[in-house]
Amino acid sequence: MWSNVRQLNLAASALSAAALLAMLGAGGYWLAQRPMFNIRQILVEGETMHVNEPTVRATMIGQLRGNFFTVDLDGARKLFESMPWIRRASVRRVWPDALAVTLEEYRPLATWGDDDQLVSVDGELFTANQAEADEDLPTFYGPPGSEQIVAARYRDFRKWFAPMGAEPDEVVLSPRYAWSVRLSNGTQVELGRERGPSTLDDRSQRLVKAWPQAVQRWGKDIEYADLRYTNGIAIRSASLRFINDPKAAKK
Repeated sequence: MWSNVRQLNLAASALSAAALLAMLGAGGYWLAQRPMFNIRQILVEGETMHVNEPTVRATMIGQLRGNFFTVDLDGARKLFESMPWIRRASVRRVWPDALAVTLEEYRPLATWGDDDQLVSVDGELFTANQAEADEDLPTFYGPPGSEQIVAARYRDFRKWFAPMGAEPDEVVLSPRYAWSVRLSNGTQVELGRERGPSTLDDRSQRLVKAWPQAVQRWGKDIEYADLRYTNGIAIRSASLRFINDPKAAKK
């Protein structure tokens, strides 16, 4: 090899290239660590109603690790998605010292249970301050993991009870998977368990069809309707209970 000039030249060139690459790498590493590349800005994009840019910046700027070159974008995404109301985030670098984050919020459909949790329009459970919701929301109850089932049934109940001029204020799915609904007119409706695909629909329509006659007979203050019978309905009126209850009559 030592007598082969061509091979010597190739070896020398390879060593020179390796040395140059090492110098460039060291220089690049040194440059990447300069303070000018520290993350100083967070640019917030997307339509948000429950979080604002100053809050996002103040919350996240101190939690991000690394600079423009070394910051973990996936880790940053998870940090943003850990904020209340944030459903999804996407993060990208903006030269030379910024991150741009596009935020998508949960859209609340209802509150869930007695905790500070909500259900989104997609049937997803999330934690946020319920007082920050922009409207009065119905309340859902159900076994763990039943959020999407309850959300879907809520939409059905809204459609089925609309002819009565009422909509669900509360939807409950019991641990035995029996359904009950409290309507905006104050009526508590017991629907029971689903025996088939049309069970709840059929029972709801039974009440809707009987409602005009029930109101004509007992007034609008019907507080309870039990639809778990095969063909009939059990109805309780607040006014009749007041008249028939001696203790209530004395009040």
